Amino acid sequence: MPGTVLLLAASPVGKGRLVDAASVLPVLAAVAPAVLSGTDTANVVELADPLEPQAVLTRLRAAAAAPGPLTVYVTGQLQLDRRQRLPHLALARTTASTARYTAFPWHWFREELRLRPADATTLLLDLHADAETWELLRSTPLDSGRGNAVHGRIAPPPSRRTVAQPAYMKAVATILRSGFRPPAEQLHQQALTRIAPESAGTDLVLSTPGPAVGDPHAVITAAVQSGRHPEADALAARHEQLAVTAHGPASEEALHWAEVRADLAMFAGDAARSCRTWLMIATARLNAGQAPDAPAVEAAVDRAHHQWGQVRDTAPARELGAALAALRGRVPGRREGALDHVQRQLRQLQTPAGTGTRISDGAAFTRPT
Repeated sequence: MPGTVLLLAASPVGKGRLVDAASVLPVLAAVAPAVLSGTDTANVVELADPLEPQAVLTRLRAAAAAPGPLTVYVTGQLQLDRRQRLPHLALARTTASTARYTAFPWHWFREELRLRPADATTLLLDLHADAETWELLRSTPLDSGRGNAVHGRIAPPPSRRTVAQPAYMKAVATILRSGFRPPAEQLHQQALTRIAPESAGTDLVLSTPGPAVGDPHAVITAAVQSGRHPEADALAARHEQLAVTAHGPASEEALHWAEVRADLAMFAGDAARSCRTWLMIATARLNAGQAPDAPAVEAAVDRAHHQWGQVRDTAPARELGAALAALRGRVPGRREGALDHVQRQLRQLQTPAGTGTRISDGAAFTRPT
């Protein structure tokens, strides 16, 4: 089975740039796709200094949906958004004050990769952090999602008015240009050895191997890929009930499996059930005291919004739209005009033309997170 490779190099234009991220792409581009992936053949997607987080999200989502092994090479710099103090990958237009809206939230990697099979995803990271992010990461690890093998380094900010080089990723690329890709952990160790004098023990080293093959997510993914949607949902429902019994209905363990079931409904083409489940998840998180702008809350409402746009029957669209509008009043999300979009659609559903099959301007609100 062919592999997929996503090469992402991003850093701000101008004085906010900490690292010349894109300089590594010519070196990586000289490596054969099969070597980048570690498979017989591979498809490679390259993103050089992208401008918009939505563009990165679209490419990441497509890569995550591809069958077979996925390798993601990320070079760039991390900044905190000032509102939630969460790490973001800075993009070309990112500044310290606009990171929340112009940078790529790191937790989107976790969200988009979470349903991939066990042992099928590898991330190789060469990141520089600004001063605020560096202090945070010294006590709070960078969360790239369960089930993914993650290797690389995070470097502290360079000295003032200096733009750093992505030495770790260039070392990785140089090793791969030999035409042979060693196992990811071995490749990581070889790259660290090459840059040891430069890093001088200051970098945060990332090295997390992938999971045990018995991960139930792998079984569920295989069932979905084979079209056995009821079987996949039944297995997820079983794990959800076990989590509810062991940890409670509002626990992260139980809500994780509810999220899995919401995605499974989407894969099965049941947009109404998916929307209803995401609404329930968002409400449960809010009732548990999570903030309206918490990433998991925003993600649940945004996904409910997107799935609502796919509901074609008028009656469930009205019912779910009313619930979504009430929730949007509490959780406006990052996309301007989200509540207005719901209200406009609801008005259309109340008119005579809104009877029968629903016609949605779903393009006005694509699934953002």
